[in-house]
Amino acid sequence: MRVVFIKGKQRELIRKEKEQRGLCWREFAQQLQIKEGNLKAYFYEQTLIPERLFDKFSLRKEFKKFILEKKEENWGRIKGGRISPGKIKKINLPKESKKLAEFYGIMLGDGNLNKTKGYKIGTYMIRIVGDSRKDRDYLINFVKPLIESLFSIKTKIGKFKNENAMFVEAHSINLVKFLESKGFKPGNKIKNKLEIPDWIRQNPSFLRSCLRGLYDTDGSIYRLTNQNSHQINFCNKNQYLLNDVRDSLIKLRINPSKISKEKDLYITKRSELKRFLKVVGFHNPKHLNKVKMLK
Repeated sequence: MRVVFIKGKQRELIRKEKEQRGLCWREFAQQLQIKEGNLKAYFYEQTLIPERLFDKFSLRKEFKKFILEKKEENWGRIKGGRISPGKIKKINLPKESKKLAEFYGIMLGDGNLNKTKGYKIGTYMIRIVGDSRKDRDYLINFVKPLIESLFSIKTKIGKFKNENAMFVEAHSINLVKFLESKGFKPGNKIKNKLEIPDWIRQNPSFLRSCLRGLYDTDGSIYRLTNQNSHQINFCNKNQYLLNDVRDSLIKLRINPSKISKEKDLYITKRSELKRFLKVVGFHNPKHLNKVKMLK
């Protein structure tokens, strides 16, 4: 059976239980004997929590009053007294292009692919998260239309409660499978050692677009303290991706710094800054507004 809570209460239950136990997501999932991805899918209320899992919560008595109903495991697939295979959304599967390469770069930066299996109700989705104060324009007016035009799929804009974070997400098993076929693995990007795939690396136009997506999400521009000079920074803890970005910049005749503190890459020389803006550039308004400083 699956438990249907008043909207928001399933998330509140999981958050309070996690805080009460004083555990990180991985440890909490291990205690519940489920995958971390499944736990987060329940937390974000993407799927209904199983009754057998709810029974493991110490706060179950407190939250029973918020239960609206209970549904059979296959509630979404029962039709005419038998289990139907359900409908799988048809989407456009685009050819390799500059737009697809830029989207891939955005995913490498701030994106995540969720693929939850093992239950009759699975979760197949992509989500791109940004700062609700600084990235709102970019997510709503660039990322959302980009996804919809590439894949002919509806997307959703959402905001995390009590956090300065918002997201664009799309649900589709075909979209997840397509991205996997292009080299993007679900789950933790650092553990999966995600890199810029060969289909992008081997095409200079695709490479420029992919780097733009990466710098729009994980890049920053700022003026150096007490100096009349600026830097463009790329920050990411995935060493494989960092090396890829550095090698790609050099391939495009842009000379960055060596990797610093195992997470930072800088472009500082004025001539290199200008070449970066000419060859790669930005689409994120928060960066474009700062580009004026470099002119």
